[in-house]
Amino acid sequence: MILHTLLDYDTLRFIWWLLIGVLLVGFAVTDGFDLGSGMLLPFAARNDIERRVVINSVGPVWEGNQVWLILGGGAIFAAWPQLYAVSFSGFYLAMFVILTALILRPVAFKFRSKRESPQWRARWDWVLFFSGFVPALICGVAVGNVLQGVPFRFNPDMHIFYDGSFFGLLNPFAILCGLVSVAMLVMHGAAWLLLKTAGPVAERARSYGMVAAVLTVVLYALAGVLLATSIGGFRISSVIDATGPSNPLLKTVELHAGAWTANYATHPWTLAVPVAGFVGALGALLGLALRRPVLALLTAALGIAGIILSVGASMFPFILPSSIDPRASLTVWDSSSSHLTLFIMLVVTAVFIPLIVAYTSWVYRVLWGKVDEQAIRDESGHAY
Repeated sequence: MILHTLLDYDTLRFIWWLLIGVLLVGFAVTDGFDLGSGMLLPFAARNDIERRVVINSVGPVWEGNQVWLILGGGAIFAAWPQLYAVSFSGFYLAMFVILTALILRPVAFKFRSKRESPQWRARWDWVLFFSGFVPALICGVAVGNVLQGVPFRFNPDMHIFYDGSFFGLLNPFAILCGLVSVAMLVMHGAAWLLLKTAGPVAERARSYGMVAAVLTVVLYALAGVLLATSIGGFRISSVIDATGPSNPLLKTVELHAGAWTANYATHPWTLAVPVAGFVGALGALLGLALRRPVLALLTAALGIAGIILSVGASMFPFILPSSIDPRASLTVWDSSSSHLTLFIMLVVTAVFIPLIVAYTSWVYRVLWGKVDEQAIRDESGHAY
């Protein structure tokens, strides 16, 4: 018996759809508080020592947290090649801006301390703000556009054509989704700073985090209402072949008002996902208000997971719908790699994901505790 036949093709496709969600959540939860801390840096910290406290709270872990981004990109490339091709070509400029921001972040970490000049350090502080704000905003904007449909199409030879532009991505609903992303990561970053810092920095972060938690709830609710009432969804109108070839042009798709809420009516248990988004944000608000940093951090992570996974729950089985040729929309059942490729990748993932989680957990355990402001003053025990 060939090993990869132990799991059906449709089962493997569904598993890899779930795994992409897990990897995206892993990146948002781990690197999210890094980005949120960067956005809070110019506001929660008012002098050089306080800003070094914030920077050193994420300094030892931010590089490891980006492993999830690399895993996510690699998994999309290998498991969903058509999704990778369409998104990385259509969102090319947006991704270039995100990568520029992410590249500037380590530069800012390293260069900030090279000179004592307050002006020099202040400029790099704003670079850290920029490198947190821009990825958070643009990733949310990208999700907003995916929910509305992306202007791409295939010709009969499966060549991709993208008919949109960078500024076309900046429509009102997409910007709203971007603001949800910014708010939830600021909330997460504030919970992290409450856990890792003390004194004025922690108190200011707590205040900003409470505002961000309220905004997360309000903006997420507004986006949900608009999605249900004003944003047209997609549904497959032909017979679905879950084990068919990876050719999206073999199906028919139609626009349908309220299609993105149909899964919740068909499978009521999926409502647990958006509920987790609201409960997590409200829990983070409670944890910040009560000065319970562990509660705030864990519930903020729950809220982020719920918000991100609710997009997948709403759209399933669609992954990337097309606004100009609905038939070309990519779904779980017609845009994956081969049966054998998905199986081999699943075996590799089953080996390495637990190792990454175990190592990351060990790192956080070793680095547990608050950043000591006096140690920074004495130039001992901290990297930045």
